[in-house]
Amino acid sequence: MIIWHLLPFSELTTTQLYQLIKLRIDVFVVEQTCPYPELDDKDHMPGVHHLLGYQDEKIIACARLMPPGISYPGSSMGRIATHTCVRGAGVGHQLLTHAIERCDHLWPETPIEIGAQAQLETFYRQYGFVQTSEPYLEDGISHIDMKRMPQ
Repeated sequence: MIIWHLLPFSELTTTQLYQLIKLRIDVFVVEQTCPYPELDDKDHMPGVHHLLGYQDEKIIACARLMPPGISYPGSSMGRIATHTCVRGAGVGHQLLTHAIERCDHLWPETPIEIGAQAQLETFYRQYGFVQTSEPYLEDGISHIDMKRMPQ
């Protein structure tokens, strides 16, 4: 069973912050061999929340939820990651479902915009996201902008 926590930066414990950053670096920098600026000053901005999924007291999933105006005109989510030990078990679907629900609750009637890795377009389409840009390279990986209108 996954225990979900939604916390602003100021409420993360030092252990949670460490686990969160480690998971993101393990996935995006090490696994995807993509050096990028992990610490981009968005984690602690006003209104930003971190969705953390724990299983057996180990972080297995995370997403950063941001209010309108930080990355896009609408609300947005990013740094969406799951631990390799749970891939293929539906945790990514659970994470995205929870992230969308939280965004809709925090910023009702607001579109959710994302910069998705192009290879995950089909995954995000299942949740109502539509492509809004041509493919572009970000940190050496093909991305597309996508948007989900309020339901």
